[in-house]
Amino acid sequence: MQGIQQTLAAIGGADKEAMEAVRVRWNSLAKPVGGLGMLEDLVVRLAGIQGTSDVRIPRRELIVTCSDNGVVRQGVSASDAAVTRIMARAIGAGQSTVCVMARHANCTVIPIDLGMLAGPAMPGVQTRIVRLGGTDDISCGPAMTREECERAIGLGIDLVRERKEAGASVLLLGEMGIGNTTTSTAVTCALYGEKPSAFVGPGTGLSAEGVAHKCAVIESALAVNAPDADDPVDILTKVGGLDIAVFCGICLGGARHRLPILLDGIITLAGAACAVRLCPNSQFVLLASHVSAEPVAQLLLGELDLEAALHAQMHLGEGTGAVAMLSVLDLALSAYHEGSTLDELDICGYKPTA
Repeated sequence: MQGIQQTLAAIGGADKEAMEAVRVRWNSLAKPVGGLGMLEDLVVRLAGIQGTSDVRIPRRELIVTCSDNGVVRQGVSASDAAVTRIMARAIGAGQSTVCVMARHANCTVIPIDLGMLAGPAMPGVQTRIVRLGGTDDISCGPAMTREECERAIGLGIDLVRERKEAGASVLLLGEMGIGNTTTSTAVTCALYGEKPSAFVGPGTGLSAEGVAHKCAVIESALAVNAPDADDPVDILTKVGGLDIAVFCGICLGGARHRLPILLDGIITLAGAACAVRLCPNSQFVLLASHVSAEPVAQLLLGELDLEAALHAQMHLGEGTGAVAMLSVLDLALSAYHEGSTLDELDICGYKPTA
């Protein structure tokens, strides 16, 4: 944990002066005060992360983690584990849904193999294996060892440093890993002491019977492993996944290097929740994109004190919600930088009413 602890110690907080300067700029524009609502708040939040009122996100990169989850053997998903590798290959070839969306959003897609079931090499996919073959079945025992979990968190921290040095101005998170709504729900329930029955969703398309079975598997995993609610690394080790652990590290690294982290669905939110439990100060670097159709999404967003602008019932994964959010950010930034001021249009000004 030494490298992780050093990262935690180096995390500061949002730049309040930059945030106030952005608010002043917004209020000088020819529009009602707060008229653009969350769009204004997003630019303010970006300023706090970047430490400047000249907020821009010219180079956007999406990290898509690819990993398998042993719990799939319990029939918790409508798809089998082979789909993880098939879709990872498609992402590497630029053929998946998120790749199409990313091309239109001027976003580079970086798929990374953290540990999948054995198969042929995949062009276009980085190999950063944390655990060969993915995790073990959490319904029977821990997903991984604590050392492997710490290595995954450390990899996430390193990825942020690498991408920041390469010029990234915002990192988007996405994933490909059959079974990871099961692990994400298990992690969330362990973190917040919730019963799975209220938060288990259909994932990629389970029937009502399938959802009930998935719930039973999560309850079994929590009972068998008894994760320590006060130790997010223990929770990730016992009932998490390689993707969630890496996302935890990316969120911590984002806070350390002041690089905005744009979250996607519940897998990325679960990783962010673990990061914030490890270091509450890291919350300032997080940006929500959409409210996933998975039931646990609302709980995670609430606990993270984040509000998502998109309510589109998305549950595809891959980072599609985060990429869709880029269009909203681009519109907000265009208004912020290019909007006419009250003085320029000779308007006496809008004042908030009591």
